[in-house]
Amino acid sequence: MSTERVTVVVPTYNELENLSDLVDAVTTLGYGMLIVDDGSPDGTGRLADQISRERPEVGVLHREAKTGLGPAYAAGFDRAIGEGAGILVEMDADFSHDPADLPRLVAAIEDGADLVIGSRYVPGGATPDWPWPRRLISRGGNLYARILLGIPVRDATAGYRAFRADALRALPYAQAESSGYGFQVEMAWRAHRAGLDVREIPVVFRDRARGKSKMGLPIVIEAMRLVTLWGLRRIFGRQP
Repeated sequence: MSTERVTVVVPTYNELENLSDLVDAVTTLGYGMLIVDDGSPDGTGRLADQISRERPEVGVLHREAKTGLGPAYAAGFDRAIGEGAGILVEMDADFSHDPADLPRLVAAIEDGADLVIGSRYVPGGATPDWPWPRRLISRGGNLYARILLGIPVRDATAGYRAFRADALRALPYAQAESSGYGFQVEMAWRAHRAGLDVREIPVVFRDRARGKSKMGLPIVIEAMRLVTLWGLRRIFGRQP
């Protein structure tokens, strides 16, 4: 068990079917949890409030509108750091990220890493539920980011990751250019540029069993556009 306070930050939008089970799985491991709900019309936010009243280790942050993954995490990071978290974990609400992997992410931070990424593309990682076209697109996108941004990370788009709070404070997460899943690439890239200790550990990524995926073509396009822009800045020496 970590000697530092661990807070698992979970953005939610219409995750009513998954939330209670996820809270049970995370808190059973002894970690705190912060649910960041973007005004879910299905009642996810109301359920989160009910759970929080019964479990002091679970906090809730309500945002009025669904403005993207990046702003949701930024708001959650501000809250968790302000409440004293020493280790912050990003995690999806749909069980595509196995809660059983949480102790390994935390242990890698305790071992000295600043950012630990639960990677699908290092030995031992896998995406067993994906058809080959989806695997090809994901691997191709990560290869594109790795080459263009000059980062050694094999799974920069991964959303299962842990940060040391002090390292996270050094990153401009609140000013991130990406509001979608490109936020994950941007934070990995900026962490590498800042000289932080970035590591990857293998995880098995499963497709959600309940609820509807939030991934869509506009999110993919935004990420590819920004990776191209950042890569061109790097190549031509105009990095911000």
